[in-house]
Amino acid sequence: MTEQDPFAVPDAGRARAHRTHAALTRITERHAGDDTRRRRYAHPYVPDPYEAVALVTALAAGGAELAPDEEPVDAADLVAALTLVPHLRAEVDALEAGLLRLARDRGLTWQAVAHGLGLGTAQAARQRYERLTGRVGGGADGQQEA
Repeated sequence: MTEQDPFAVPDAGRARAHRTHAALTRITERHAGDDTRRRRYAHPYVPDPYEAVALVTALAAGGAELAPDEEPVDAADLVAALTLVPHLRAEVDALEAGLLRLARDRGLTWQAVAHGLGLGTAQAARQRYERLTGRVGGGADGQQEA
């Protein structure tokens, strides 16, 4: 790693990329270090919506190779993937709202939550939580900023 100029403006995108890599590394090392642990949440026979959409996208865009006996992605596959996007978005919203509630219940401040989400302020994190819970029906927790 190169040493940064202490007087240079920090590169927010680079800092976020480093945090993302560190987050993936930490979770992998602690909770997904082998195939059994990694797949314990996945359905054994049917891909979840994210996996299905990502697979069709990768195959259609050339980012993944077709198996020798596999049909190429067609219009119906693309429509099927698009059909899953609203479900995927709702699933991610519910997951994020639940994770935010867990974080707050475990004592994280709104500022710590904002940092994790890449937001600039505690207020932005709280507003995001309130919007999410309004969409997914979880209700705001009423906790004040620490």
